[in-house]
Amino acid sequence: MSTFYTSEIHDNFTINKHSLDREDLKRIAYNFIKEGEVYEQEVGNFLMDWLNEKDYIIVQTSGSTGKPKKIKVFKQHMVNSAKATGKFFKAKEDTTALLCLPACYIAGKMMLVRAMVLGWKIDLIPPKTNPLDTVYEQYDFCAMVPLQLDNSLNRLHLIKKLIVGGGTVSEHLKELVQGLKTKVFETYGMTETVSHIAARRINPKKKDKKDIGFFRALPNITLSTDERNCLIIKAPQLNNETIITNDVVELKTYKKFLWKGRYDNVINSGGVKLYPEEIETKLQLLIDHRFFISSLPDNTFGDKLVLIIESDFDKVAYLSLKEAIHNLNILNKFEIPKKIFFIPQFIETNNGKIQRSMTLDIIKKEYM
Repeated sequence: MSTFYTSEIHDNFTINKHSLDREDLKRIAYNFIKEGEVYEQEVGNFLMDWLNEKDYIIVQTSGSTGKPKKIKVFKQHMVNSAKATGKFFKAKEDTTALLCLPACYIAGKMMLVRAMVLGWKIDLIPPKTNPLDTVYEQYDFCAMVPLQLDNSLNRLHLIKKLIVGGGTVSEHLKELVQGLKTKVFETYGMTETVSHIAARRINPKKKDKKDIGFFRALPNITLSTDERNCLIIKAPQLNNETIITNDVVELKTYKKFLWKGRYDNVINSGGVKLYPEEIETKLQLLIDHRFFISSLPDNTFGDKLVLIIESDFDKVAYLSLKEAIHNLNILNKFEIPKKIFFIPQFIETNNGKIQRSMTLDIIKKEYM
């Protein structure tokens, strides 16, 4: 078995202020597993996997776009991804980093790999929805999901560079981070690409706003599209196979793209193709609760556009929202939902992503 990765533990790497070589790392991993809290046990399990004789690890996908599955990820690909991230974000050795994501998924694992490979000084905290509440020192780099960012705005000055993944960053949230000193980036990627392969700054300075909205690929990645206008990713240092996604994009160059939505979610209503994610972006400023756009079978249109909101039904709020949607001039007539449904709680994946199809099944059972 190859042991290439044993040399990838940087001399400057620390966890919780402790310098660690390979043997130290084994001991701390064992202690985490035996005596640590749940999040520390997850870190310990990953570190033990990283230090074993296999040249790969098994990672579970989140299940947000399909059934959760376990896939094999090669350690060399993870090392390559870490180096590409360091180069793209200019995060060199001695970068101070905060891990506030669970290490059972690729995003959390990759924070640890970046630290080991690049020589970061990483601290671990519980992966809760308001991770910065008990943090009192400043860090150079951190990764969060959108919900964590939303709950950390008043303490975001503690982070110099923040990457946000695991879900779409809402227009409302983008507005809230404008003008902050923290450089906030939305990332694009998946488990199969060993975390992110592209990123975009969502609070750029005025001089950088020319390409706002476009994701820019990391080093050694080439992009193209298929006949569906879905993104094709060639990243030989991250995956041995070309990855054909179901993400509909507008490709500007082989390095830049604008994400439009999931091909799986495209709705054909009366012969018109509608992209739920685009419509959701337009509706975000009107709706305070979580929501998504979907469709239901219809005799006239084939599929009719519907809006599903995570909330108890309130007639006054419903009528007000219905009127506001009809008066929203950025919506064309085909993008106005034919019906609005309210449901107390959405079905979610283990890491909090909305299961659209399963939630829609509840609507179908109750109203059809």
